[in-house]
Amino acid sequence: MAIDTIFKDEASQEKGERARMASFVGAMAIADLVKTTLGPKGMDKILQSTGRGREVTVTNDGATILKSLHIDNPAAKVLVDISKVQDDEVGDGTTSVVVLAGELLREAEKLVAAKIHPMTIISGYRMAAECARNVLLQKVVDNKADADKFRSDLMNIAMTTLSSKILSQDKEHFASLAVDAVMRLKGSTNLEAIQIIKKPGGSLKDSFLDEGFILDKKIGIGQPKRIENAKILVANTAMDTDKVKIYGARVRVDSMAKVAEIEGAEKEKMREKVQKIIGHGINCFVNRQLIYNFPEELFADAGILAIEHADFDGIERLALVTGGEIASTFDNPESVKLGQCDLIEEIMIGEDKLIHFSGVAMGQACTIVLRGASHHVLDEAERSLHDALCVLSQTVNDSRVLLGGGWPEMVMAKEIDELARKTPGKKSLAIEAFSRALLAIPTIIADNAGLDSAELISQLRAEHQSEGCTAGIDVISGSVGDMAARGICEAFKVKQAVLLSATEAAEMILRVDEIISCAPRRREDRM
Repeated sequence: MAIDTIFKDEASQEKGERARMASFVGAMAIADLVKTTLGPKGMDKILQSTGRGREVTVTNDGATILKSLHIDNPAAKVLVDISKVQDDEVGDGTTSVVVLAGELLREAEKLVAAKIHPMTIISGYRMAAECARNVLLQKVVDNKADADKFRSDLMNIAMTTLSSKILSQDKEHFASLAVDAVMRLKGSTNLEAIQIIKKPGGSLKDSFLDEGFILDKKIGIGQPKRIENAKILVANTAMDTDKVKIYGARVRVDSMAKVAEIEGAEKEKMREKVQKIIGHGINCFVNRQLIYNFPEELFADAGILAIEHADFDGIERLALVTGGEIASTFDNPESVKLGQCDLIEEIMIGEDKLIHFSGVAMGQACTIVLRGASHHVLDEAERSLHDALCVLSQTVNDSRVLLGGGWPEMVMAKEIDELARKTPGKKSLAIEAFSRALLAIPTIIADNAGLDSAELISQLRAEHQSEGCTAGIDVISGSVGDMAARGICEAFKVKQAVLLSATEAAEMILRVDEIISCAPRRREDRM
């Protein structure tokens, strides 16, 4: 009996060679798609959505590009997934991880064509990855003890991360913004406390870091514009019940006077609520929902700054930053924690007014205000900055640092070649293949910069034969340069994540020998 009769009609099945071909080709296509964004001279992609607004995203971030693609190929989905995980885990290296996995598969394809069993290739790759990781561990530099050195490491890492992004022109400026912001976190990796506000206008150079917290709201009318040692109550409650809501309520009355009575009662309720709130001894009230004119008037009379309709992120962050809690009932004032800060005032950025809280209880919070020519520039700047912040906050915890610019790949490749020479059997071929795949990363960095990659890589390889060599590709001068002198650094954690994720993804795709696609569901079956 033929196998085709087991499946429903229209289900397709690919076996053996064909399945492996399909998964290899899909994975390599994805890798080739993002590989031009790698490195300081990488190019950007424009992604246009097919939705109503036809929104356009201009980006250089591997994870963002892959997230927006709708992909049919199952193997390609695995790669999209690892880039997403890399983005969540360490923030940077999203492109490298996909490119490395793609190169590993490209090498594996040649080996499979040479009749080497995929399991042999996998065990070779495993050994190679283990070896590469150990080499990196020996080569790391850890400057946590020395604060100044550590800070310069962080600066270098930030500049290296940003140099492949849109911010590369002002990378010193943005690197110092990112380092300052992360140093304020004092070792927590919670990036919630760093708020990024995007305001079109000005140029990227006008972006700045603000010590306090900025809420993207205007101050209400007739209210104090400036409050010192503020006590803040952050609330999420309805403050809009001083009129009878016609739609919500059905009341039968004999005369208009009765309506007025009901309205009066509603007003009284509102007034009581406001008195309760004022009873907390506060001078700033931030609410998530609307505040009608009547309670606003009462607050203004009491000299309290009332801010309405603050967005949810803003409110949560404000509560976090000022050390308050979000309250929704006001009956027992002693149990509510109030937020505190030294000064609340209105500031202007561009042509928008914002409210600035300075001298905040939690010294970790700060706000980065990005300025730029258009929304696309701002979105991309935010993504780049977010990458830098993620990497830095990881590095503050795990302070091991490596040189960048293709240096780690060369070091790993050299050791892996050594290992291949010592390993008997067919595995050694897979181990060699792994080292070739690693070399592809510096090759691509050089290619993207329009340099002669073959020439440069062979020079690099020769340089790396000597011990303690710090040579890498210097894209700016277009030659082999000293990475330590140029200050091109990467975080060890990012490199390790790239190495391990790419190996595991390649391994997973290599194990495939059959792809079964389900039949699409028919519409008429549902009747």
